[in-house]
Amino acid sequence: MAVYTEVTDADLRAFLARYDLGDILSFKGIAEGVENSNYLLQTDRGQYILTLYEKRVERNELPFFVNLMEHLASRGIPCPTPVHSRDGETLQELNDRPAAIITFLDGLWPRRIHPFHCRELGHHLAHLHLAGSDFAGHRRNRLSIDGWRNLLDACRARADEVFSGLGAELEEELQELEARWPDDLPSGIVHADLFPDNVFFRDEKLSGLIDFYFACNDFYAYDVAICMNAWCFEPDGAFNATKARLLLGAYRKVRPFSQPELDALPLMARGSALRFLLTRLYDWLNHPPGAFVDPKDPLEYWRKLRFHRDIPGPGAYGLEP
Repeated sequence: MAVYTEVTDADLRAFLARYDLGDILSFKGIAEGVENSNYLLQTDRGQYILTLYEKRVERNELPFFVNLMEHLASRGIPCPTPVHSRDGETLQELNDRPAAIITFLDGLWPRRIHPFHCRELGHHLAHLHLAGSDFAGHRRNRLSIDGWRNLLDACRARADEVFSGLGAELEEELQELEARWPDDLPSGIVHADLFPDNVFFRDEKLSGLIDFYFACNDFYAYDVAICMNAWCFEPDGAFNATKARLLLGAYRKVRPFSQPELDALPLMARGSALRFLLTRLYDWLNHPPGAFVDPKDPLEYWRKLRFHRDIPGPGAYGLEP
């Protein structure tokens, strides 16, 4: 989450007149994240999140996201629910941006990842995949294998500003992934961005999954690989096999993870690492001056990519068939 578009008090009051949410008590920007402008809204009836959609979110795809959150919430997934305005709509306009208000979820995202976090995540990720299996909407993953070429082309000329030789290394990696990427793994609705700051906990129990604005149809194993990259590496860059076993073990207790999916996991992890490396690299090189947000380090995912390239198979992660 972040703030790119400022909202004045007058703008806010005019916008909230469309809703039945009570009197405003406080309103402040949320600095974390990189995609949309987000504000924490407190009224005398509760807390909400106001989101103004920016950058990569296509306006015509917004109904997919809000309908998906409503669908998942109705299936028991702990995710935000869009708030309907007085005229029954969930999407509005504010400061020339599409905007929505969603419910606030209690909990804190973990600044330090413990094994129990990974177990809880695996359990809820599998439930999310099952809950989305009967969702009527469909959205192609624009940031999967067929979208990485455009990202690399946009960054290649300046990639070596970040690390000498980075552009050539990324080109070589992408060519190999394009040649080897599968087309027949089990697929359906995936979150595609379940980083720790998108997962809330209360004590040792997961209390919320947020930020569904990259959700799409893709391989379930790719979603697992995204989580493995985001949750199973230590701050010093070491891979924690115990966390990976707990994540996948809890997942398998809810949804079977087939042998082809397990065999593909190292390749999925490489692809996931390249995807986040490229989007972070683009944001690093194109950081808007004065934006109320800090771009994330692309080299974190370059190191993870290199790690996965040396993995001979899923057994090297400590994962069992």
